[in-house]
Amino acid sequence: MENIRCEGSNICYSDQGQGEVIVLLHGFCGSSAYFEQVIPFLSGSYRVIAPDLRGHGASDAPLGAYSIDQMADDVLSLLNHLEIPEVYLLGHSMGGYVALSFAQRHASRLKGFGLIHSTGYPDGEEAREKRLKSVSTIQNEGITAFVDALVPGLFAPGAASRLLERVKEIGYKTPPQGAAGALLAMRERPDRRDVLSASALPVLLVAGTEDGLVPPERIFTTDKANVTRATIPGAGHMSMYEAPERLAEIIKDFVQIPAARK
Repeated sequence: MENIRCEGSNICYSDQGQGEVIVLLHGFCGSSAYFEQVIPFLSGSYRVIAPDLRGHGASDAPLGAYSIDQMADDVLSLLNHLEIPEVYLLGHSMGGYVALSFAQRHASRLKGFGLIHSTGYPDGEEAREKRLKSVSTIQNEGITAFVDALVPGLFAPGAASRLLERVKEIGYKTPPQGAAGALLAMRERPDRRDVLSASALPVLLVAGTEDGLVPPERIFTTDKANVTRATIPGAGHMSMYEAPERLAEIIKDFVQIPAARK
């Protein structure tokens, strides 16, 4: 892992392979390690960069509430530091919210972007209340208890216990204040479905048929010609572990689309 200094905080990231640049953004209580099974399928053909988002993994976790825009600007700072003009930016779950913010405000830095088990919808009132309850749980019971309760619901029924244990292991490393800050960021994010429907960039939307958190109908909110929609049968919210080779194939096909149109 390498790191940069961004607005007084360290942002850590992995950087593997050469070629067209793909940036992968992980979900809540995850880290760049979420893509450990996907990156090997991509890094032989592409340069794959996966940061630990603010408050997660080995990156710093400042106290207080974060914002999704702030996390997107961390990604921009990383690209500036690495002197990379344009990338394909793909975000899983919370990382998808960050990708949408980036696409809305820094579209000139993108060749394409996408959501992996994520949505342009904002939180509803019930979800907003649940975010606050989660902050309370973390503060009162600790990150380990919170992650133990969170992870089983991320997978399709019958997922291998070794996969759940690996994702828990990653989640345990999330600083409690980082998890709380990210929860408050997700709670306050705006409706960004219009970013998907208005963008002229290539867009990728990936859903799992067994995703209990973000079902396909909340992901596939536009069907414009520039939008690639992909569904992974049998996958829950974690196709990076449930079907890593298939997810990598979908990403490769997506990145190759603009070249095929030239």
